[in-house]
Amino acid sequence: MAAIALVVVNSPGWPEVRRSFFDLDRFTGSFPDLARAFLLNVRIFLIAEAIILVTALIVAVMRSLPGPVFFPLRALGVLYADFFRGVPTILVIYLFGFGVPALGISGIPRSPLVWAVVALVLVYTAYVSEVYRAGIESVHPSQEAAARSLGLSRFQALRFVVLPQAVRRVVPPLLNDFIGLQKDTALVALIGPVEAFRQSQIKVAASFNYTPYLATALLFVLLTVPLARFTDWLVARDRRRQLAGRAA
Repeated sequence: MAAIALVVVNSPGWPEVRRSFFDLDRFTGSFPDLARAFLLNVRIFLIAEAIILVTALIVAVMRSLPGPVFFPLRALGVLYADFFRGVPTILVIYLFGFGVPALGISGIPRSPLVWAVVALVLVYTAYVSEVYRAGIESVHPSQEAAARSLGLSRFQALRFVVLPQAVRRVVPPLLNDFIGLQKDTALVALIGPVEAFRQSQIKVAASFNYTPYLATALLFVLLTVPLARFTDWLVARDRRRQLAGRAA
C-alpha cells in the first residue's frame, strides 16, 4: 500500500486528481446532504431485508419438499431462482421501475422507489433462497427421521427440527448477501429516487468536482465494514462451537 501511494502521489496527474477527488472543503460541504440522502439507502435496505428473509425461506422450503406431488412447487422454485439469478440486477430494476408504472393499472403504486425495492427483493430472494436450501440440505436426514418417529408430521419436523438448525448454520452467508444488498441499493438511483449516489451525482454536476463520490463511498464503507466484521465474528464463534462439540 505504501508503494502504491508513493507511485500515485508522484504521478504527473496527481495534482489534478487531488483537486478533483480530494477537495476537503467540498467533502465537508457535501457530506451532510449525502448523509441525509443515505438514510434512504438504509431504509431501502431494512425494508428489503425483512421481506427477503421470509420470501427466500418460502422458496427454499418449496425446493426442498420431497415426493412427486410437490414437483410443481419444486419446479416453480427452480425456475424462479434460475431466472432472477441469471438476469442482472440493474436490468430488473429498470424493467420494474419503468415498466410497471407505465402500465397505468389502477391500485398499483407508480412510485419508481417502490418497484426498485420490489426488484431488489426479487433478485436477492433468489440468492438467499439458495443459502437457505444449502442449510436445509446440511441437516442430516436422521434428524427428520427421529422427529417423525416421535409422532411429528413432515411439516412439523421441518418447522421445529430442520429449519431451526438450518437457519443457524447459514447466518454468516446470509449476512454476506445482505452486505451486497446494502451496496446494491445505490442502483435505485438509476430510476430517479434521490439516495446517496444520486445526491452525489447532483453535487458533482453542480461543481464538476468528484469529491462527493468519495464521500458517498465512505458512507457505504462505514456501514458495510462493521457488518463484515460481525460476519467474521459469527463464523469464528461457530467454528469454536463445532470444535468444542467434537472435543466433548
